[in-house]
Amino acid sequence: MSAEHKPFLDWLACWEESLPEASLGEIASDPTRVAVVAQDLLKGFCNRGPLASPRAAGIVPDVVRLFQRAYDLGVRHFLLFQDAHTPDAVEFLAYPPHCVAGTEESEIVDELNNLPFSNLFTVFPKNSISSNVGTALDSWLESHPMVTTFIITGVCTDICIYHVAMYLRVRANILGQRDARIVVPANCVQTYDMPVETAAKLGALPHDGDLLHSIFLYHMALNAVEVVARLT
Repeated sequence: MSAEHKPFLDWLACWEESLPEASLGEIASDPTRVAVVAQDLLKGFCNRGPLASPRAAGIVPDVVRLFQRAYDLGVRHFLLFQDAHTPDAVEFLAYPPHCVAGTEESEIVDELNNLPFSNLFTVFPKNSISSNVGTALDSWLESHPMVTTFIITGVCTDICIYHVAMYLRVRANILGQRDARIVVPANCVQTYDMPVETAAKLGALPHDGDLLHSIFLYHMALNAVEVVARLT
């Protein structure tokens, strides 16, 4: 890190530490306009397989609590974007084969699946890091125009979370939806970590989980996504 970058990185650390809390009750004051999103909270990212990470598994309790509280407040839209890759997915050129459709890795984590209102979940299988390209998301959005607030949880902050948050934010901007809110509670999203030495042994690209988590939270905030510490 050169000296010229240190002021920004110091500021970034302070910014993340001082993220505000937000009231879920206020955000869901009209629960018919709210959808809670879970991005790739699958066994293949949390429990088993080449991309499973304790960092991802660590957010599951907070996400489950958020889902339950949202339901108790009257929210009934729960959108689950889930990798369900074909065995020959082109994405596997960038990432190890993971979450192939029909395998245990592609299953939702038990903690979410066991919620008593899991029958309300709308599942969007996807074959790439995009939640809108090649999925039914646009059709769902068009058939639910009253839903303009999205609370986004899951993994990975700098990959699928970033893509879906930015897509929803840009779409709302294009449609002139001034009341649209895209909310990312930082305690309910996470990314993976791969130290430089580990990456060198595997012939992979390194991935500083803490730094990239912070930078992509910031980049979402820079684009008017509401990044908060947590929803109370």
